[in-house]
Amino acid sequence: MGDEGLGTVISRVVSDGKAYAQAEFTLWKSVATTRGAQAGIAAGLGVGAALVALAALTALLVGLILTLATLVGPGWATLIVVVVALLVAALMARMAMGRVRRVIAPLGDEL
Repeated sequence: MGDEGLGTVISRVVSDGKAYAQAEFTLWKSVATTRGAQAGIAAGLGVGAALVALAALTALLVGLILTLATLVGPGWATLIVVVVALLVAALMARMAMGRVRRVIAPLGDEL
């Protein structure tokens, strides 16, 4: 190393820096690919869970209609369950919109 000129040392440092940068890029590309695949699987599982939960909610609402139908008749039972379900949905939508407004508010308005 003592015989090498300054230009050779600088050239080697630059070459080593390029090799390091390429290795880092390859590492993070691999990490991003792996995490992207894992995120896709997680999203698929989440959608599947949401569909199963929606099916369970549908079954629950049908069960409520059938139970109420013995007391007030099928038409009224359906109307009661649908109105209550829509009221719950409206309340949840209103709560969601309030939170969305806080998220998109200009800075300084959140206080």
